[in-house]
Amino acid sequence: MEPLVILLAFCAGLGFRALGYPPLLGYLLAGFIAHALGLGQGEAVAIIADLGITLLLFTIGLKLNLRELIAPQVWGTASLQTLLVVPLTWGMLSVLGALLPGLALSSEAGLTLAFALSFSSTVFTTKTLEDRGEALALHAAIAIGILVVQDLLAVGYLAVASGKFPTVYALGLLALPLLRPLLGRLLSWVGHGELLVLFGFLVALGGAGLFESVNMKGDLGALLIGMLLNSHVKSSELYKNLLQFKDIFLIGFFLQIGFNGLPGGDMLVAALLLGALVVIRPMVYVVLLLWLRQRARTAMLVGLSLATYSEFGLIVAQLAAQSGAIETPWVTTIALALALSFFIATPLNNRAREIYEYFAPLLQANERGPGSTDTAIANLGEGDIVIVGAGRVGVGAYRYLVERFPGNVVCIEERADKVAALRAEGINCVHGDGNDRDFWEKANLAGRKLILVSLTNHKENMSVVKFLKTQDFSGDLAVVSRYPDEEQEIREAGCITFNLYAEAGHGFAEHVLTHTGAQAG
Repeated sequence: MEPLVILLAFCAGLGFRALGYPPLLGYLLAGFIAHALGLGQGEAVAIIADLGITLLLFTIGLKLNLRELIAPQVWGTASLQTLLVVPLTWGMLSVLGALLPGLALSSEAGLTLAFALSFSSTVFTTKTLEDRGEALALHAAIAIGILVVQDLLAVGYLAVASGKFPTVYALGLLALPLLRPLLGRLLSWVGHGELLVLFGFLVALGGAGLFESVNMKGDLGALLIGMLLNSHVKSSELYKNLLQFKDIFLIGFFLQIGFNGLPGGDMLVAALLLGALVVIRPMVYVVLLLWLRQRARTAMLVGLSLATYSEFGLIVAQLAAQSGAIETPWVTTIALALALSFFIATPLNNRAREIYEYFAPLLQANERGPGSTDTAIANLGEGDIVIVGAGRVGVGAYRYLVERFPGNVVCIEERADKVAALRAEGINCVHGDGNDRDFWEKANLAGRKLILVSLTNHKENMSVVKFLKTQDFSGDLAVVSRYPDEEQEIREAGCITFNLYAEAGHGFAEHVLTHTGAQAG
């Protein structure tokens, strides 16, 4: 990648961030501009993009719960959505071909493109959920599970379309779980420095290479290797160490879309119409998830997070063009439609909670009851002190406060499996999302004296604060911060704040004095 391409991506990303949008939209625009100006090399960008996607799938595997993947709301929604969307998209492509003869497709080619456009973007969805601090929420688990099922469908299609069926040696992949003890020991031995990062790259790329060697999708291999390690005590540390590398390399993915160039004439019309058609996608997901007994809020957040086309569409279009099934300009058409879907989905996801609140009465009227205990709204109990977020900070605060106010403290955690583990330790923890409007409406906020907010990131913390400020909560509100600008925003919101970095020394000294009994001279 030339320095000018990096500069262009930085400036475009910074510009979109200043407008309140994710920088990834800037990277998309930078790719189109760089291609138009003849900057950089598409081959180099593609290598970086492939590495970013491999790391993305590996880190997803580190957090993926297999039990959630096999749930009916995951595989049922993914398969039914494909059955509904493919004919709809095929019909639109047929109408376009009738109106604009230059866009006419054979039935086989139309079905191929419709199938490719039926999937949602793993990269966009995961990045959006992570940026909002919702990667561990129930709706995130369902969305990612649906994407994994779609990836499995993609593997099957690519095998049939390319004629490269998995070799007989692919049966050996069934023995992968036997590697778990060995990989676990290696992960324990590498320590906490650069060897940990190198280990992550090694197993992610090794898993991808292993699957590709037997004609399987490499990204699926990275995902499964990550799943083998997700129960290890150091999996979270490995995830955090790879996070920045993954984000940097994924910039190449968004640039790569632009390097396909822009279509012209009738193809440009097709790209614009396909891009606009993506607004129907959230509606399909919402209807299906409500039918499968998910809560209205869960259905809406899943639907909005999947309101894109998939990078898989480009792969299928390129394969179809190489085989002569479609004309080459369709590749750039799909690329532009993919980019447009990102531009449409971004504002929808930025205002996901507002959109849900607007449609909540209608959606809740069509709920069919919770399909599992995970989707039911938990009872917060009668505690005066509520801790939002049961990470290390939240659990530490709980242990401190419950000693002084026994039976009067409760914490909220969005991961159901973690809630069960904390309850087994005797911690009064309930399953809930701190940004769930329905949850707080049942929480009797007027009866609470103190709420401490310690979620994944500052944006999510402030979202809880802003919501609570609109309710009838009149007690004290405390929020953790990490940087001076975050601390200032929290204070301006009228909240108590504790800077985890700046005041760590104070907490350390207080802990030592408590345990040594030392007295001031």
